[in-house]
Amino acid sequence: MDWGTELWDQFEVLERHTQWGLDLLDKYVKFVKERAEVEQAYAKQLRFSQQQSFVQLLQEVNDFAGQRELVAESLGIRVCLELAKYSQEMKQERKMHFQEGRRAQQQLENGFKQLETSKRKFERDCREAEKAAHTAERLDQDINATKADVEKAKQQAHLRNHMAEESKNEYAAQLQRFNRDQAHFYFSQMPQIFDKLQDMDERRATRLGAGYGLLSEAELQVVPIIGKCLEGMKVAAESVDAKNDSQVLIELHKSGFARPGDLEFEDFSQVMSRVPSDSSLGTPDGRPELRAASSRSRAKRWPFGKKNKTVVTEDFSHLPPEQQRKRLQQQLEERNRELQKEEDQREALKKMKDVYEKTPQMGDPASLEPRIAETLGNIERLKLEVQKYEAWLAEAESRVLSNRGDSLSRHSRPPDPPATAPPDSSSSSNSGSQDNKESSEEPPSEEGQDTPIYTEFDEDFEEPASPIGQCVAIYHFEGSSEGTISMSEGEDLSLMEEDKGDGWTRVRRKQGGEGYVPTSYLQVTLN
Repeated sequence: MDWGTELWDQFEVLERHTQWGLDLLDKYVKFVKERAEVEQAYAKQLRFSQQQSFVQLLQEVNDFAGQRELVAESLGIRVCLELAKYSQEMKQERKMHFQEGRRAQQQLENGFKQLETSKRKFERDCREAEKAAHTAERLDQDINATKADVEKAKQQAHLRNHMAEESKNEYAAQLQRFNRDQAHFYFSQMPQIFDKLQDMDERRATRLGAGYGLLSEAELQVVPIIGKCLEGMKVAAESVDAKNDSQVLIELHKSGFARPGDLEFEDFSQVMSRVPSDSSLGTPDGRPELRAASSRSRAKRWPFGKKNKTVVTEDFSHLPPEQQRKRLQQQLEERNRELQKEEDQREALKKMKDVYEKTPQMGDPASLEPRIAETLGNIERLKLEVQKYEAWLAEAESRVLSNRGDSLSRHSRPPDPPATAPPDSSSSSNSGSQDNKESSEEPPSEEGQDTPIYTEFDEDFEEPASPIGQCVAIYHFEGSSEGTISMSEGEDLSLMEEDKGDGWTRVRRKQGGEGYVPTSYLQVTLN
């Protein structure tokens, strides 16, 4: 049984069926494409946190994610890409067959119209011949008609009769030709087209079935490796180190300050019980001493109190020592990159100027002088800033080491990080019962009475950055200059900061270490 024989009169049905088959093929391609996107997103979500306590687990999860990526890649290439290409070929083939069928239908319809035209002409000529014959007979029997009128009527009847005979022959030939074309259309031409459509649809169904099998085959290929990954994840789960977690938290958040000493007991009852005498140092009612005690009391606040906005300074002295050192290091690296960029630009301008001097038709060397002067000015400015930040960084590092030594001499373990920063004011010694580390207070004044011993870091205190995405190194890079980091081709990295227009992107390696690499060396995927 074939379409050309059994469905000879179902052109529209075959058109709808073949369109439905191609729609089903496109729908499956879309389904697999979305499945591949889900697998890709799933693989990305599996590459989470880089904490040291989960390194082994992440290695297994990374392998697991790699297998999901293989599934996505296999579905994308072997199913989506190939079936989408095959679908386009099927659409073109289907379009060609139906165009051929419509042309055949149009030819048959044109032949039928010509047949109807010749038929109506034959009918009209027959009526005209009959009418002319009746007119000639009537004039022949009319005694009042002249001989010329009778002859003329007979000639007209003979002409009409001849025209009717020609129309009859033309109609007969047209009918014979249409019957031959109709038989060819229904018994040869359209069956061949329908057979081709049947063959096309059967090939499409077979290819679609093979695509269904590829979906399960892609999963079966990675099942053994995924099983090993899950076993490795189970083993890695037992290697979690809580102590190491605590140490990492300390290293990330410690401020570097030593803990404050004991607060002094302020006995307000002495003022109440004191009897005025000549030996009194203050006024008879003792109010100056009360005000001094009150100012000292107000100058010492609980370090976790209300936030106070701090004034941001260029050397980040408003931050704790550890955070100040990190910020200064970042600023120094940024200035060094800018300096290197300006020096490269200066060299490029010099080369361009040499070219202009050798070949004046390419440009005026004098036109580059302002840009060269501007670049030299920027280089000098950046060198001064680098020297300035290096001095501040050295001072901050010495401060961190000093505070670390004081803290170790007083405590057996690192202190908890305070939530506020110290005031920037100079110190004034207290009454001698406080610790030396507590001696940095301002003298009592109207503005200083509410100054807390700690102030909040606010926006200026940077929490350790979390990855904003993932990236893969598509080329090997050897980080030899300061601030850069090496990476291997195909290595997975965490994206810490996007390119700000200078061509560099900050990344973090799984083994630890953070730095800048060329943006063009990466394939970046944001979270």
